[in-house]
Amino acid sequence: SCAFVDLLTRSNDPWRTQRNRRHQPRFQSPSRNEIIAAQSSFGEGKESDNGYDSACTLQGRRDFSPDFQLEFEQLMHWRRDVRRFQKDKPVDEKILQRAIKSAFRSAPSVGLSEPWRIVRVESERAKEAAVKNFEVENADALNGYAGDKRRKYASLKLSGMVEAPVQLAVFCDDGTTKGAGLGARTMPEMRRYSVVSAITLFWLAARSAGIGVGWVSILDAHKLGKDLGVPSDWALVGYLCIGYPEEDNDSPELERCGWETRMGDDDFVIASV
Repeated sequence: SCAFVDLLTRSNDPWRTQRNRRHQPRFQSPSRNEIIAAQSSFGEGKESDNGYDSACTLQGRRDFSPDFQLEFEQLMHWRRDVRRFQKDKPVDEKILQRAIKSAFRSAPSVGLSEPWRIVRVESERAKEAAVKNFEVENADALNGYAGDKRRKYASLKLSGMVEAPVQLAVFCDDGTTKGAGLGARTMPEMRRYSVVSAITLFWLAARSAGIGVGWVSILDAHKLGKDLGVPSDWALVGYLCIGYPEEDNDSPELERCGWETRMGDDDFVIASV
């Protein structure tokens, strides 16, 4: 009913935990010229033995230039929760896999538990179950509003599940033994926060390649997990719709639609104790 993305090995077993994985080299930022060269070779399909393009294993400098820092700020600023996709434009699979691997291999996790589990939702049956799930929960959410807020909610487009060419359900394996519970015995929710961190890195990696990501949260997470047939100790963290956006925008759609406004710099307070 769905395909499983095996991020850490090329194993045919989608449930395999990666306990004895060989250590991979840390990502080092390549120089601007190396990035340009790597992008050119990436477009030609050149790949190293471990599945990465050469830029991902270069032993370069550790400092980041002011230009890079500014570009990174712009990347964060232009990241959007995308709900409107170019339905007929497929996502380049090599670019998608590069974004997934670079993000999830680099993401921090409590106790190095790496609890993320990714399900690629591809079959019509699985997609229909996910869309139906959203429609039921969205209707229920609408009933929680009244007056102008209800009318505003009804006008919002809150999912790109019908249009998005790629859809990933990202789970947290709450039962993983990887990491031996370090950091999670007192705060087990840290495993799920680790998955959130990995998704955020993927979001940025995808956006840097011009690919949009939309995070759908109006779902019955338990039911979706059952519909997708995942183990009972996997908890849904994010359902991601992925594709090329209809347009780019530097402000959130909810702000443009008048649902809410983003805090200004003067409203952002870091308290001292």
